[in-house]
Amino acid sequence: MSNNSISALTAAGILRTSLVVSALALACSSSFAADLPLKFLGDPGSLSTATQTINIKPGTKYVNVTGGQTVKFVVGDKSFAWDFDVGTNVQSFDLNRIAPANMLAQPVKVYVAQDVKSL
Repeated sequence: MSNNSISALTAAGILRTSLVVSALALACSSSFAADLPLKFLGDPGSLSTATQTINIKPGTKYVNVTGGQTVKFVVGDKSFAWDFDVGTNVQSFDLNRIAPANMLAQPVKVYVAQDVKSL
């Protein structure tokens, strides 16, 4: 076997291992936030101090927020606010975990970008 063949096999093995590790990391991070206690997902916020308003409609599947901000969520004629004072380990979770009971008719995933001020 030539050195080029060995190098190609080694590169393929490294790539395969990297893909497996990446897939496992993604799976762990997605389920990790689902297991976190609510206290790690932030706190109820004040509607009057919200810095962003997001309207949740029947077809809404996800929303994007930034850590450190207070967001007002509007669902029909109801609303609530949440202060996303989260740790760097929280990247996404189901909005139903923090929304008042029965407010959302469907799952809505919250994607939390890290606050650049906390870097």
